Amino acid sequence: MSRIHLIAPSGYCINQSAALRGIKRLADAGHRVENQQVITRRDRRFAGDDAERLADLNALVTLDTPNTIVMPVRGGYGASRLLEEIDWQGLAERQRHTPLLICGHSDFTAVQLGLLATDNVITFSGPMLAANFGAEALDDFTQEHFWRALRNETFSVTWEGMGPACDVEGTLWGGNLAMLVSLIGTPWLPAIENGILVVEDINEHPFRVERMLLQLHHAGILSRQKALILGSFSRSAPNDYDAGFDLDAMIAYLRTRLAIPVVSGLAFGHEPQTVTLPLGAQARLQHQDFHTQLTLSGHPVLSE
Repeated sequence: MSRIHLIAPSGYCINQSAALRGIKRLADAGHRVENQQVITRRDRRFAGDDAERLADLNALVTLDTPNTIVMPVRGGYGASRLLEEIDWQGLAERQRHTPLLICGHSDFTAVQLGLLATDNVITFSGPMLAANFGAEALDDFTQEHFWRALRNETFSVTWEGMGPACDVEGTLWGGNLAMLVSLIGTPWLPAIENGILVVEDINEHPFRVERMLLQLHHAGILSRQKALILGSFSRSAPNDYDAGFDLDAMIAYLRTRLAIPVVSGLAFGHEPQTVTLPLGAQARLQHQDFHTQLTLSGHPVLSE
């Protein structure tokens, strides 16, 4: 089956039993899970000190196992500390010749966008070891969409989206909204023109989601895109003070401010059910009457 190489560039895996459950599930399915020692590594809230976590990433340059899936144990916080010392050019050169299939989300978005900014290196925004493969019940939708993305040179995801009718093409990019916004003004934010931006987040109140999206708008980033796709915004429930200002109200307001189509409802993010999307791939977004289809191509895949 597949080789899965674990890395831990962000937070300590507080749920060790989930990580072990994820390893067992993957092993029982015939996959080989390597570098398991990073799971127990800890330095305060981090999965090891900065040098150890940085070494996880830079060691990928010389990892001698092509056709391997690279997967973070979990997200959290910590990748931002490493950005200045990551061997971006070495990783990009490695990916040009013997690509690894790098998959993750949340805090790892900073690394994924940095790779995309360096040399259009495509990675996959999708499940990670502990929260997804180590969940008490492995979600069939998540698992099917993960292997669909990694095994097919062209594939589609469909959902009952909301938004204006559109049919646009461009480079798919994005990931976690907070991490994306944190990279504005840095060398690690890709300068994507005429792209399709997809974002998600967790533990962010609707007004904070709005504020981050408006920052992208004010910075001129959204106006340079063909469309904006909104994924999951977990744990974003409003409170009594909001008096009806919820996520739907925020999205409706956003649509009055933007000249590009905003399509919502994609199962993508920190929920148990999530699609896997290749960031940097070519995409076509078609939406009409609550039927939405996103077709992806041009990304690396596992060889047979």
